[in-house]
Amino acid sequence: IASVKVSPRLSTSPCIVVTSKYGWSANMERIMKAQALGDDRSSYMKGKRTLEINPRHPLIKALKDKVAENEEDDTTKALATLMYETALVESGFQSDEPKAFASRMYNLMSDTLGADPNAEVEEEEEIVEDEEPEEAKEDASEEASDAEADEFAAQDDAPKDEL
Repeated sequence: IASVKVSPRLSTSPCIVVTSKYGWSANMERIMKAQALGDDRSSYMKGKRTLEINPRHPLIKALKDKVAENEEDDTTKALATLMYETALVESGFQSDEPKAFASRMYNLMSDTLGADPNAEVEEEEEIVEDEEPEEAKEDASEEASDAEADEFAAQDDAPKDEL
């Protein structure tokens, strides 16, 4: 991020990420990253990113209040990072650390739902199906054999085209 600015044009989003006038757009960055030599050799063409915030948005106001209470709170830092990464995704960019983004998202969901984020995943119960009695299996296989024989006989009786 090159800078953070207050945006007069945002109305419903808390923040967005925009690029400079002469750099690549989010779509062009994605295309160039997908190329064979899509490494950071061409990073000079990437536009300088600017985070634009909407100071009137309730999320920005709540985040500002949390920072005013305690600047060193890890939860507040995680929320600010999550807000930035969400703005990246919303603006068409790819997250530099998708696993970290997903982890922060899951932690937020755990907090909201009141679930323990460190709880172990329950193992799936194995369901044992009752086997059919032997007589039922034999009857089913005899019926299938009879049906196949009838179908084969019907094919032999059908008229055939000759060349």
